Amino acid sequence: ETLQRIVSTLVNKNDEIHNFIDVLNHTISNIQVNSSNAISELDEEFDGLYSVLHEMKGSMANTIQQEEARKIQALQAQLSQCSRALESSEELLELAVQSLDIKNPVELLEVENIDWLVTVASAFRLSMKPKVSDSMTHMTVDFALEKRMLQAVKFLPVPKAPQIDVAACLVADNCITISWRMPEEDSRIDHFVLEYRKTNFDGLPRLKGEQRWELVDYIKATQYTLSGLKFDTKYMNLRVQACNKAAAGEYSDPVTLETKAFVFSLDSTSSHLNLKVEDTYVEWDPTGGKGQEKIKGKENKNSNTASPKRSTNSLRALARGSRDRFAGESYTVLGDTAVESGQQYWEVRAQKDCKSYSVGVTYRNPGKFDQLGRTNSSWCIHINNWLQTTFSAKHNNKAKTLDIPVPDRIGVYCDFDKGQLSFYNANSKTLLYTFRTKFTQPLLPGFMIWCGGLTVSTGLQVPSAVKTLQKSENGLGGSTSSLNNVA
Repeated sequence: ETLQRIVSTLVNKNDEIHNFIDVLNHTISNIQVNSSNAISELDEEFDGLYSVLHEMKGSMANTIQQEEARKIQALQAQLSQCSRALESSEELLELAVQSLDIKNPVELLEVENIDWLVTVASAFRLSMKPKVSDSMTHMTVDFALEKRMLQAVKFLPVPKAPQIDVAACLVADNCITISWRMPEEDSRIDHFVLEYRKTNFDGLPRLKGEQRWELVDYIKATQYTLSGLKFDTKYMNLRVQACNKAAAGEYSDPVTLETKAFVFSLDSTSSHLNLKVEDTYVEWDPTGGKGQEKIKGKENKNSNTASPKRSTNSLRALARGSRDRFAGESYTVLGDTAVESGQQYWEVRAQKDCKSYSVGVTYRNPGKFDQLGRTNSSWCIHINNWLQTTFSAKHNNKAKTLDIPVPDRIGVYCDFDKGQLSFYNANSKTLLYTFRTKFTQPLLPGFMIWCGGLTVSTGLQVPSAVKTLQKSENGLGGSTSSLNNVA
């Protein structure tokens, strides 16, 4: 036995090392891929920067060219004006010079208005200053600051990995509240990303054989609640990642929170022929499944190989002692998993057209004609909607009428170790009835139905309100000794 334990330990350790080697190889591969991606992203950023600079250069050069054209146009207009004035002035000068050579007073009188012509000449109204300057210094740029900024460009600081506060995490009411903090204050954090996945392994997640991570993005707070979960595995891995505007940091070390709950399906091999069973749903079938039995019989006749599902059901039947399915008026189906210890909880919802149904538990291997609550090895509450509604708790062929409204959803709470079976209004979490006894055998969930259908919800944890009520309950429910004989 010692060697066997050593071999088993070594095998497990070898498996862990193999898995860790796979993790390391996977990490190396990811580093290579992520490095290539980072270089590609860097090229894209610089190409974008080059594009912006090229666009800015073209725009600013165009502005300089426009300023050059404006100034040249202004100076050319001034130059044209000066040319016309110079031409007029030269004509006057020539006239004045010619007048100096006139000796005849009569002829001189004919040009006596030459002084007026000079006075109004355009040459004397010209501004001898260029309208615009030849300087283009106002178009000079100084990129000294920008150069310093570009030279200071470094890789953006990647946010550090958050730290999950396991003590502040809470698993209750089919919800998980996870809380975390940053190792140091970082004002550049924009949001967080939470990833989670279900697992049956305690500790670090395995690389192989695991479910994929589910993601919750853009969490602004440092706490988040996952609600409406079905706890159909033992644990849940969770990890958190911090992100700023440009980069995402490393994930936190994953934590594993226990989410174990009671999970079962309805065992079709145990059901009455008048019941149609599908996983967690049972429905009254007035045909008695005769059509299906004929088809199944024909299939079995033509096939020598049993289906995997039938093989599984056959194994379950053997585990129960090869008990025949329910018959007669025991329209019953059982769960395929027994309660053997601890506190368990599940819920049942009946269709509105259900005429009669029972919800409870029974020891294994009840008689094929036994009905829930009519034996000393089964406990249940029974609802009868035929003619008028009656609501009662039943055990050992005794019943106690419950003078309370029938809820549309019933919660079943079983504390196997303390010998307590309680029924609750699943919506309000108010207590309907409690059985107290000593359970001597494992208990199977049991359901009886006549007309209509029942839906069973499993993978549920004991609600916090139920736990609180269990602590404070003192005589609100009855016990099996208070049940009256059924007429």
